[in-house]
Amino acid sequence: MKVVFMSLTGQTRKFVKKLGLETIELTAGNAFRTIDEPFIIVTPTYDKEVTDILVDFIETDRNRSFFKGVAGGGNLNFGKLFGFTAKDLAHDYGVPLLHLFEFQGNEKDIQILKEKVTELG
Repeated sequence: MKVVFMSLTGQTRKFVKKLGLETIELTAGNAFRTIDEPFIIVTPTYDKEVTDILVDFIETDRNRSFFKGVAGGGNLNFGKLFGFTAKDLAHDYGVPLLHLFEFQGNEKDIQILKEKVTELG
């Protein structure tokens, strides 16, 4: 299972690297690339305008058919908005919300997400 992610501050990148899984980092320059294997998305919490590259990626070619789940990072101080980008993607695309973590996560967060990815197959 590939992990597709974006990271503006580096927090999400640090989290994803701890997973030890194959990754693709999305940027504005590569958002329209195609993928032909199952993937999850790990996203920070930002305004939709900032995270639109995730939607661009999902909607490119047949990528949507390989989208299996989403996890999100953020700051618990956001209250109800904590992890809203991941929650929105899960809702909009009908995929499971696998996990929410704060900042760059901790070992328990890594373990939880790895278990969820294993369950997905």
